[in-house]
Amino acid sequence: MKLEMWSDLICPFCYLGKHRLANALARFEHADEVTLELRAFELSPDAPRRRPESVAERLESVYGISQEEATKRNDALAQAGAAEGLTYRFDLMQQGNSFDAHRLVQLAQERGIGQDVSERLMRGYFGEGLAIGDPAEIGPAAVEAGLPQQEVDDLLASDRLTNEVRQDERRAHALGIQGVPFLVIDGRYGVSGAQAADTFLQALEHAWAERAAA
Repeated sequence: MKLEMWSDLICPFCYLGKHRLANALARFEHADEVTLELRAFELSPDAPRRRPESVAERLESVYGISQEEATKRNDALAQAGAAEGLTYRFDLMQQGNSFDAHRLVQLAQERGIGQDVSERLMRGYFGEGLAIGDPAEIGPAAVEAGLPQQEVDDLLASDRLTNEVRQDERRAHALGIQGVPFLVIDGRYGVSGAQAADTFLQALEHAWAERAAA
């Protein structure tokens, strides 16, 4: 069974959804017959490499909410993340363009370590102040997660895998995906949002039963 998850490395709900899906797969009886591919989605494709504003300030400007409300939302997300063993440090997050980070994940998937590199970049961005749009920071993080130094350097110095990221984004548009995380199961079923692990598990079991009955 093929799973595809569209997400953005700067999306806090994607980080949460990624781990909730992993928890569901850990309980799924047929997990050894499942493949999971990560698909790129940019929430802010026009973002600069670095944004000077804080996450709360960004929420205020984009959604028109007060900084107090933005802080409440961030605190609620941090609590939800803590329940999954994740750390969100909104005071440290260095916002920026995630395109190069997506290219690194594409490279990692070619090497069979897409999950590892994605996890390292997200952990760095959400919990360690990693500047997601700065090649000087995401490159070493990708190497730490297992990618060869030379391949990372060559990628970041070129436009390699640009088309692959764009293809993921075009497919998202064709499927009508407007927000992430978004999970597609066997190209037939869609699950939107950072659902509870039980909800992901129910979707997996339903899709498996449909396959078995076909």
